[in-house]
Amino acid sequence: MKLTILFGGASFEHEISIVSAITVKGKLAGFDLDFIFCDQDHLFYLIDSSSMKAVTFSKGLHKKMPQLSLTNGGFVQKTLFSSVLHTGTVLNLIHGADGEDGTIAALLDFFSIRYIGPRVDASVFSYDKRYTKWLCSARGVKSVAHEELSLSEHKNINIQYPVIVKPACLGSSIGVSIVKEDSELSYALDSAFEYDKNIIVEPFLNGVKEYNLAGFMADGKMYFSIVEEPHKEEFLDFEKKYMDFSRSEQVLKADVDEELELKLRINFEKIYRNLFEGSLIRCDFFVVDGEVLLNEINPIPGSMANYLFADFKESIALLANSLPHTKRVKVNYEYIHSISKAKGK
Repeated sequence: MKLTILFGGASFEHEISIVSAITVKGKLAGFDLDFIFCDQDHLFYLIDSSSMKAVTFSKGLHKKMPQLSLTNGGFVQKTLFSSVLHTGTVLNLIHGADGEDGTIAALLDFFSIRYIGPRVDASVFSYDKRYTKWLCSARGVKSVAHEELSLSEHKNINIQYPVIVKPACLGSSIGVSIVKEDSELSYALDSAFEYDKNIIVEPFLNGVKEYNLAGFMADGKMYFSIVEEPHKEEFLDFEKKYMDFSRSEQVLKADVDEELELKLRINFEKIYRNLFEGSLIRCDFFVVDGEVLLNEINPIPGSMANYLFADFKESIALLANSLPHTKRVKVNYEYIHSISKAKGK
């Protein structure tokens, strides 16, 4: 199977994307893989498989490799006398801005390139945590209570301490703080506003159980991963999550009963259907007193959540063979021709 791993991007999660690509390379051994790196200047490079190491990018060695441009149907590599078209199905593995905000999705759609990943509308509702809350409300999925703050509008929060302060459009715990008393709030807000002009504030829930579930749709059927109960400290900072994104060994299934697993799947499917087709996503849930709450949607989970699937390669193959097709409008200039004919021109 021909697959192109697209990674990098101009975002705070650039390095995490590199880690994910290296990890996924090992999990998809046997596939015909290309690796395309998008640097912080939005230049695309074809990376030799043997050079898929972190040091390649940290030392700028990728700049010595072939540069690519986009054309209808794929990425093109120009040589001295000709050009080579790379047409493999793209696996969008760019985390954060560019990859998850809809930028890359729009670009690939524009050039009619097949890809695994969230489409533009799905990106909008999962990238911004405010919009995720609105999506939950519209689809009958319960989520954690929250308040929204913006840099241009200062107001007091009404949620009782302790609270969690998060930038609206960032993952990997970047800019996130736990605030236990009023004296800590100002610093937490300043930290979050360094990364985003919009933030959300949520109550820090005690006695909560957390479960992760990944899945995708192929040929109209939902495929689910095992349910994971992540072993976490009170808070995972960026460095701990960075290491977490390199996981490749399958984790153990959480000890949950059939009733709870069914609840998690039902809520996942409510979020997924008619929005996330073509992508493999992971939803992180909280369970409080038996009630399931969506914490967040990971539209491009770290290392594609490979560690949650018994057969990750087969899952990617199923998804790649069941991607949504957008019918392009055929322009025939009938209207202009009819006007010209009526005017005798």
